[in-house]
Amino acid sequence: MSTHAATEDIFAGSGDEPKADRVYLAQGGDWADIAGEQAERGDETIVVNMGPQHPSTHGVLRLILEMDGETVTSIRPGIGFLHTGIEKNMEFKTWTQGVTYVTRMDYVAPLFNEVAYCLAVEKLLGITDDIPERASIIRVLVMELNRIASHLVAMGTGGMEIGALTVMTIAFREREMILDFLEGLSGLRMNHAYVRPGGVANDLPEDGISHLRTVIDWLKKHLPEYATFCNENPIFINRLSNVGVLDLSACMALGVTGPRLRGTGYGYDLRRMQPYCGYETYDFDVVTWPSNDCYGAFRIRLQECWESLKIVEQCLERLERTQGQPVMVADKKIAWPAQLALGPDGQGNSNEHIKHIMGESMEALIHHFKIVTEGFKVPVGQVYQAIESPKGELACHLVSDGGTRPYRAHFRDPGFNHLQAIPAMCENGMMSDVVVAVASLDPVLGGVDR
Repeated sequence: MSTHAATEDIFAGSGDEPKADRVYLAQGGDWADIAGEQAERGDETIVVNMGPQHPSTHGVLRLILEMDGETVTSIRPGIGFLHTGIEKNMEFKTWTQGVTYVTRMDYVAPLFNEVAYCLAVEKLLGITDDIPERASIIRVLVMELNRIASHLVAMGTGGMEIGALTVMTIAFREREMILDFLEGLSGLRMNHAYVRPGGVANDLPEDGISHLRTVIDWLKKHLPEYATFCNENPIFINRLSNVGVLDLSACMALGVTGPRLRGTGYGYDLRRMQPYCGYETYDFDVVTWPSNDCYGAFRIRLQECWESLKIVEQCLERLERTQGQPVMVADKKIAWPAQLALGPDGQGNSNEHIKHIMGESMEALIHHFKIVTEGFKVPVGQVYQAIESPKGELACHLVSDGGTRPYRAHFRDPGFNHLQAIPAMCENGMMSDVVVAVASLDPVLGGVDR
């Protein structure tokens, strides 16, 4: 079957100027046929679409490449294929309901979206200092577990794309252990909607502490395998070294944060620079690796898994100390009722709360109805809250007009900013290196498109 070549640009609109005099459609043909025909024409420049279905583009990302042979002369990211209208939809939902939307943006690290949003709402409400200590500890715990899970996906899929398939299979094995814990805590493996304005939805289950110890022991046992597979592997090192180079000045100019920024040797981490959720009270190191390339980003993610595990162990100690303390603000005008208990059907139920509002207090029933359907009002103002997600600086900008719904909600997702760095990383490099460069940024298109 031969490759089809059209003499006209069949993708151009009726009123468009033709952008190309020859369009090739890959329908089972051979690359040599295309290259041979191009050679006869004396024009080696070919425009190639990588994605939006290509697995190496980390989801629905389209990259438009102009190539001279195998060398990328120009590359342009095309986004919007996963646009959900989350930010606009939030204008029509109450402040608490907004959590259910934001958790679906960066779906690999959903708990960070929830925390950034809730911290912003709490700042507008002026209740930042009223959040119970145990709620902040649980927030830190789930974020750091989620950070490890996100880094495992980045390292695993990044390894898969260069042929190191075992790295992916073991990465998803460890991630399952973390997702099992998060499911036991929130009821869901992802898109948890667990962090709420004022605290968290519910406390750890009865076996939560012992389950957490099991996860910690498992990770301590298996995380060293990644270093064995990759750190001393000359093929792996050569494939990532001096590829997708971004120095400190380029990162600053392009708004690059997270592992790629720390990969220049600059230890910028918002948990240290602008602490939130009590991070200033935890002992951990900000990991840097002064290589400016994809290999440095990999080494940073690997070491950050250990630093996160160190924080998780500190959370375990604090959770044992604060057993029985509240996990939601005392103000009933803000706190959603969520004292979940395991019912006889195996499902989570708010038994005591339902008993109270249905059989004991008409006022409690009215309040429950109003806070769930109408929501609470947030004072007029606007706020910007930034946190350190696994990918970089994740921030939430909220505007309130004094009502029960956001007037405007906008998120600074690190992946959106990072995609503009792709031309700087890839142009004048090989087409095969584009995959490695994109993987080092670890973009999640749910967060990019929103």
